[in-house]
Amino acid sequence: MKDKFIHNALRNHPLILQELGERLYEKITEVVIPEWQEAFNALTKEDCYNYIYNLTINRTYDGYLRKKSVVNDGLAKIFPDVRFEESSSELDHAGDIDYLGYVTKNKAFGIQIKPVTAQSNFGNYSVPERMKASFDSFKDDFKGNVFIVFSLDGEIANKDVINKIQTEIKKLQNKQ
Repeated sequence: MKDKFIHNALRNHPLILQELGERLYEKITEVVIPEWQEAFNALTKEDCYNYIYNLTINRTYDGYLRKKSVVNDGLAKIFPDVRFEESSSELDHAGDIDYLGYVTKNKAFGIQIKPVTAQSNFGNYSVPERMKASFDSFKDDFKGNVFIVFSLDGEIANKDVINKIQTEIKKLQNKQ
């Protein structure tokens, strides 16, 4: 009812929309653009260097710590009988696997950790074809599936993955 009232009021009184549009235009041209122009005019090479440094060094390191936290403070406590190991650089780069969860000496499942921002709706995250092929190769070698764990501040964001991992652990324990 409220939405219909607002819709009708705006449709029947176009001057309101015109006034709002004029206010927006004034704000953009008199405040926003001058502030941005001032910021761009003050930009230095040092600012760009510092930005790139922060992006590549600090964010990469933060991501590394976040991944360790998801495994050490999360998965390892939930699944204490599983031995978690960081994957080799070859497996990480070629196979998109961040950690292996060993259920037995030779059987493991894979963990790929992504920041929750990698996909705004992580429930509908679609694994690219390249990753599907590397996940299949991982399964051939280690017998287990690969799970994508989305991280939010070092915590597991997609909690449903925990049940899926539990099912995989039982499956790997029962395979001969």
